[in-house]
Amino acid sequence: MRRLFRRRRSREEGWLAISLQPGALNFAHGVCDSAGKCRISRCGTRAVDDSFKEAEKVAKELELDRYRCLTVLSPDQYQLLLVEAPNVPPAELKTAVRWKMKDMLDYHVEDATIDVLDIPPDPSSGKRNHSMYAVAARNGVIQTWVARCEAARIPLSVIDIPETAQRNIAALFEPPDRGLAFLYVGAAHALLTINFRGELYLARRIETTVEQLLSDSALVQEDARGRLLLELQRSFDHFDRQFPFVGLAKLVIGPEPKDTGVAGYLAQNLGLSVEQGRLEDVLDFGPQVALVGDEAWRLFYVLGAALRSEAKAL
Repeated sequence: MRRLFRRRRSREEGWLAISLQPGALNFAHGVCDSAGKCRISRCGTRAVDDSFKEAEKVAKELELDRYRCLTVLSPDQYQLLLVEAPNVPPAELKTAVRWKMKDMLDYHVEDATIDVLDIPPDPSSGKRNHSMYAVAARNGVIQTWVARCEAARIPLSVIDIPETAQRNIAALFEPPDRGLAFLYVGAAHALLTINFRGELYLARRIETTVEQLLSDSALVQEDARGRLLLELQRSFDHFDRQFPFVGLAKLVIGPEPKDTGVAGYLAQNLGLSVEQGRLEDVLDFGPQVALVGDEAWRLFYVLGAALRSEAKAL
């Protein structure tokens, strides 16, 4: 979500993203140049206690006060809703979106922090109406994050969401003037995003997990693959109807769960090129970064958030 409050400008370029959860502080610092080349100068994990009392010590050791810092909400801490873009001046946009959302939330809209993410329409179309994403989080959630970081003396400037973090990395895989679908299969669900020209056009959670795809039960595996395929087909059909001016080039999976054959299964049934994403192909990891095996994918969302661009960001 957008900048919460302003602090003095950091001496370091780029953004340092953190995930401060009971037991661990994950972090990544990224810088992207004007040509779109992105470098991760440092990243990793530090142990903290469940009450976060050690977080200030860790933040001091990592010299986090040298950076512009942001964090990423977990999926249960916000809602991402599709709304029709109000035809109002930019200064009135958030107020108009807040009014639209008053019946879409299960709590009072005045108790929500709201931000918006535009979905660019077809530039050749004369239609003025188009959709946009609205992000809503309870004020209490935002206040908790601010207080947690202030207690640890982490200079938090921005709160972001996984969908835009994934968009940032997916954009690095985009072929010129073609859309790109990116599927990240996590422990709680899979997240599908579709990018075009660096912008997020579609985001959807799919109730398929790594554990299901790796299950010892062939029946559970088959059901998970089938459900994933069905939801991808539905999503792509919907996307084609809504955005016929965007041609999808391929689906990138990151990472493909090992020994599941998911990429081949999807490629055979989707009629779309399917590739396994390799972060080292699109990110320059600096000499201080030592990641082993799939550790980079475990830090996927902090890596993506660290590639924040002011031009596109929430």
